[in-house]
Amino acid sequence: MAYVISAPPQPTVPVEGEAGSFPVSRIWCVGRNFADHAREMGHDPDREPPFFFSKPNTAVVPGGGTIPFPVQTQDFHHEIELVVAIGKGGKNIPVEQALEHVYGYAVGLDMTRRDIQAVAKKMGRPWELSKGFDQSCPISAIKKVSEVGHPTKGLIQVTVNGKVQQTGDLNQMIWSVPESIAYLSTYVELLPGDLIMTGTPAGVSAVKPGDALHGTCEGVGEIKVTYSA
Repeated sequence: MAYVISAPPQPTVPVEGEAGSFPVSRIWCVGRNFADHAREMGHDPDREPPFFFSKPNTAVVPGGGTIPFPVQTQDFHHEIELVVAIGKGGKNIPVEQALEHVYGYAVGLDMTRRDIQAVAKKMGRPWELSKGFDQSCPISAIKKVSEVGHPTKGLIQVTVNGKVQQTGDLNQMIWSVPESIAYLSTYVELLPGDLIMTGTPAGVSAVKPGDALHGTCEGVGEIKVTYSA
């Protein structure tokens, strides 16, 4: 196929133990999927149907590292999350078959310009500029299901400059991984290469230039990010 302009590079994430990388298609994020986080954001954590927002695949920062502090924000927050890598697409996927579509898991950061999000919420506007900005999705290498299984419990946390800031357990999710996959697939056809970020526990807080973040998910991996000025 010939293009009239140069085609953009394909965003990818490394896979542990593989020479090849995982090509990222779309990034779907489950909102308020931990009850304590829902409460800290001022919402009722009752088990309502899940809702989703998205980030572009260009937001991925594979492996983390040093990242420029983002522009247009005075209230920049971290959100640590288990990431599901979809290896087989499908639509209207039954819950009992959902895990068959998972290639592997990683741990990622849903970085958020909270001040922009707050204004968008107040004015009934979309969240894209608060969630889908450049380099807003640092993510660890993916571990295949054959190596880590399908984690349903385990510590997930992030430290900022060595201090534990966010902590929780995967078993605190309101909607499980298979439930989230199944529900999302009734709205869009999931594609190989899609990533699903499964929500964050309580403890989100502001990040400043120079801060060093270390996110971990038990049995899955870790991600380290430092924000330059």
